[in-house]
Amino acid sequence: MAAQHVIGLDIGTTSTVAVLLRLPDAVVASASRPVTLSSPHSGWAEEEPQEWWANACAVLREVLAAVPEARASLRGICVTGMLPAVVLLDEAGAVLRPAIQQSDGRCAREVAELAREVDETAFLRRTGNGINQQLVATKLRWLERHEADVFARIATVFGSYDFINWRLTGERRVEHNFALEAGFIDLADHRIADDLVALGHIPRAAVPDKVLTHEVLGSVDAAAAAATGLPQGLPVFGGAADHIASAFAAGLVAPGEVLLKFGGAGDIIVVSDGARPDPRLFLDYHLIPGLYAPNGCMATSGSALNWMARLLAEGPGEGTPHARLDALAGTVPAGSDGVLCLPYFLGEKTPIHDPFASGTFTGLSLSHGRGHFWRAMLEGIAYAFRHHLEVMREIGHPTNRLLASDGGSKSAVWMQIMADVAGAPVQTLRDFYGSSVGAAFVAAIGSGAGVNWSDIGRLVSYGRTFEPHCVSAATYDHGYADFRGLYQTLHPFFHKSDT
Repeated sequence: MAAQHVIGLDIGTTSTVAVLLRLPDAVVASASRPVTLSSPHSGWAEEEPQEWWANACAVLREVLAAVPEARASLRGICVTGMLPAVVLLDEAGAVLRPAIQQSDGRCAREVAELAREVDETAFLRRTGNGINQQLVATKLRWLERHEADVFARIATVFGSYDFINWRLTGERRVEHNFALEAGFIDLADHRIADDLVALGHIPRAAVPDKVLTHEVLGSVDAAAAAATGLPQGLPVFGGAADHIASAFAAGLVAPGEVLLKFGGAGDIIVVSDGARPDPRLFLDYHLIPGLYAPNGCMATSGSALNWMARLLAEGPGEGTPHARLDALAGTVPAGSDGVLCLPYFLGEKTPIHDPFASGTFTGLSLSHGRGHFWRAMLEGIAYAFRHHLEVMREIGHPTNRLLASDGGSKSAVWMQIMADVAGAPVQTLRDFYGSSVGAAFVAAIGSGAGVNWSDIGRLVSYGRTFEPHCVSAATYDHGYADFRGLYQTLHPFFHKSDT
C-alpha cells in the first residue's frame, strides 16, 4: 500500500511549526520559524498575523522539500494555534491591527463592566466559561473605547488558526473551540448565539459560522498553493486549539488523564466526559467528539525560572544555568528549609484569576543560598499545579494519570518535586512534538485515512516515571497548606492599589 501523508501546522506564540506525518506513526519532516511578540504598553501582548502567514508559507515549503515524494500522497492539512487570539479583518479582508493575544491583560475595566451587566452564574452555566480576560467580548469593548476607528471597520472576528485557514482557502469560518473560549457558544445547543456575540457590541455577521475540528473547511486555493507549495485542492480541516491538540498528541484520550505542560506558562489539561463549568478553569472541547478538556493556565512557569536563572546563575561552568541551579536545589531538603514561593510573577490566571497577585518569597534568613531560592520556585510552581488538580477533583473530574511535557519536564529534580507534591506518579514524555502532531492526526482522521482517534498512542514516546517519596510528600502537604494560606493572607496587600 502506498504511503499516505498529512501535515500539521502550529501557529504558536513563540514559533510557527509544521510537521509532515507519514501515516500511521512517523514524523518524517519538521520546520519552524520564530514569531515576534510585541508589548507596546504594560500588560499588552500582540502579534502580526501577516508574520504568521509568511512563516506558514516558509515552513510548509521546507517540509515538502524535505520529502518531495510526499506531496503526491498528501491527504490533508490541519492548522492549530494559540487561543483565543483576536484577529480583525475589514470588509475587503485587510488586517485592521495586530492580533490581541490570549495573554493580553489590557481589558480589566471591560471585564468588570461585563460582570456588572450580566448574571455571572447564568453566563458560566450557559457558556462554560467565567467572565475573565479570555473572553473576546472584553477585548472588543476595549477596542470600541480606545480604537474607535478600528472598531467601526470590523467585518470579521476570528482566531489565529482561523486566519491561516482563510489564507489557505478563502473561507471565513471559526473553529468551535475558538467560539467556545471566546464566550460565543451556548452549551445548550452548541451554536453561536446572537446575544452572546452582541456582548462585544458587534453584529452577529462579524463572527463567521463555526466548523468542527475534523470537518472539512475548504480546500487550498490557487493563490495559497502558489505561496505554500501545497497542492491546489488539498482538503483543509477545521483546526484545533494548540493546548488541546498538544494534550491529544500526548495520548490523552480517556477521562481522568491529565497533561502537565511545563513550558513558559504552566498548562494543565484533563480529559472529561462532561462539561461541568467552573469559573476557576477554562473549558474546551476535546478533539475527540463527545469529550471535553477542562484546563487551566498559569501565567508563569518556565518564564519565571528563566528570569531567576539570569539573576542567580554565576559565571561559566558545566551545563546550562538551569542545570547548575538544579544541582544546587538537589542538595536542599524538601520544603527548602522554610523558604516558600508564590510564583505569581505576572499576576495569575487560573485558578485564582488575580492580575494583582505578585511573586513572593517568605521564610528567608541569612542561612539560605541560591539553591533554596531555586528549589522554592520549583516547589511553588508544583504547588500551583496541585491547586489545579484539587479544583479538578472538586468539580468531579478524576485525575487518574499524570503526564508531563515541555522543557521543564526534562528536569529530574523538578519532576520528583512534582510527584512528591502531587502525591502521585508523574510520567514524562520523550521526543514530544506537541500540538503540530495533534493537528496532523486530525487531518488523518478527517480524511478517512484508516486511523482511529486511539491510534495517536502509536506516536507517543514515554520517558521516566517519577514515583512520590512518602517522607517528602508529608512535608509537601504542610508546605501546600502554607502556600494556599500565604496567598489568602497577602490578598489584601496585593489589592491595596485596587481599592
